[in-house]
Amino acid sequence: MMGGRAVLLLPLLVITALFAQIRASDPLFHESFNESFDGSWIVSGKEEYKGVWKHAKSDGHEDYGLLVSEPARKYAIIKELDYPVTMKDETVVLQFEVRLQNGLECGGAYIKYIRPQATGWNAKDFDNDTPYTIMFGPDKCGSTNKVHFILKHKNPKTGKYVEHHLKSPPSVPYDKLSHVYTAILKPDNEVRILVDGVEKSKANFLSAADFEPALIPSKTIPDPDDKKPEDWDERAKIPDPVAVKPDDWDEDAPMEIVDEEATKPEGWLDDEPEEIDDPEAAKPEDWDDEEDGEWEAPKMDNPKCEVAPGCGEWKKPMKDNPAYKGKWHAPLIDNPNYKGIWKPQEISNPEYFELDKPDFDPIAAIGIEIWTMQDGILFDNILIADNEKVATSILEKTWKPKFDVEKEKQKAEEAAAGASEGLSEFQKKIFDILYKVADIPFLEPYKTKIIDVIEKGETQPNITISILASVIVVIVTVLFRALFGGKKPVVRSVKPAAETKKPSAVVPDAAAGSSGDMEDDKDAPRRRSRRDA
Repeated sequence: MMGGRAVLLLPLLVITALFAQIRASDPLFHESFNESFDGSWIVSGKEEYKGVWKHAKSDGHEDYGLLVSEPARKYAIIKELDYPVTMKDETVVLQFEVRLQNGLECGGAYIKYIRPQATGWNAKDFDNDTPYTIMFGPDKCGSTNKVHFILKHKNPKTGKYVEHHLKSPPSVPYDKLSHVYTAILKPDNEVRILVDGVEKSKANFLSAADFEPALIPSKTIPDPDDKKPEDWDERAKIPDPVAVKPDDWDEDAPMEIVDEEATKPEGWLDDEPEEIDDPEAAKPEDWDDEEDGEWEAPKMDNPKCEVAPGCGEWKKPMKDNPAYKGKWHAPLIDNPNYKGIWKPQEISNPEYFELDKPDFDPIAAIGIEIWTMQDGILFDNILIADNEKVATSILEKTWKPKFDVEKEKQKAEEAAAGASEGLSEFQKKIFDILYKVADIPFLEPYKTKIIDVIEKGETQPNITISILASVIVVIVTVLFRALFGGKKPVVRSVKPAAETKKPSAVVPDAAAGSSGDMEDDKDAPRRRSRRDA
């Protein structure tokens, strides 16, 4: 009889063991967003949340996620769990992926783990005031750059919920790659924060050094009704009441005096100004005194001053006054009435309580409620598990392959950008040389045309070599004509278009005998005085 019962129980035990093994390998909740979120995730119906959520692919992948599609918007969406996840006596792992495809300058990319709501609450009512148990994830704006971990814990004495912030959260990665954020809550009160599977922060829920404010309040608090006595003296030092100012102490003596021993340097040009009008500047032909004001030549450094010790009126320099002592103050002495810094008396804290471990509220829903200035934030693979291995396994299967592809692409783009930057530096040097070439005196008749060609090259860097070749051809042509004779360049005026109010500048042909049409230079930059800037 006993043998028969054992035979019957054996299959039951095997099935139970298999079920437990399968259960241990499954997450409590996993949202992969492989399918559309419509119907399963509820978008807040509150008016302030105008941001549009989209079911979209991650850039460069076939993998889908939940996308923040518009910049400068508030977003709110929530997913109610089939059953609440308790966090009492076992490990709980919170994990999700975020990709900041357009970066994150100011905004949040965190998740709120919502506690059970009061009867009658509707998911459409989800907003910033919806109570949560934990808020976890990236947040960045201005000086703020952290992976938040905030716990809302109920004070058993007062019944009020208090926010407790992790004091040393990790920072948010600065790139645009996919990253996975993991918070592991252990039964021994330890919490570990991981980024891409690597531990970045570890804390103890009951340690006052790890959370602000501390989960357990202090036993005593300053008495709010205690007042500092009127005769309480907090000054450790006081001016010596018997000290007197020395007779030879001159408070009016200046800090600096004229150096009477100084002499004017030889060669100082008293009658030369430091700046002069640019002698080469000319009033533009299209300058209208009524519209532009009276034209003034731009100033330039006086070249005579560059080879002289100085220009203009010479004045003796100032030097430190050896007789300067400043305002006299009586020396400080110990205060005989000093009582120390006053503090109110300590009294018992009515909100103090003791506990062995946090009393977490269950997680009944997962919500994303953010405000962000950037679009392109993509959430994926939101996970709750009671087994670290399950979370690690999903990380390796879902996030790691994507990250590796993105990382390789980033390296290739950085290498290409480096090569492009090197080319840009080379091009810049070429154009700098060409501008100097255009200033060569014997090329003056062709200067305007050469500069037009150079400026075209700057806007189209891909033709840099062609531009260089064109300028070289012009130089060779001019030299050839100078050495062997030839037709002189013809200077002709370009007539303005009918709608143009002012005449265009006079420009020369590129070379003698050229048959190309001249470009209208009405958009060419004009030289203005400083007052025109």
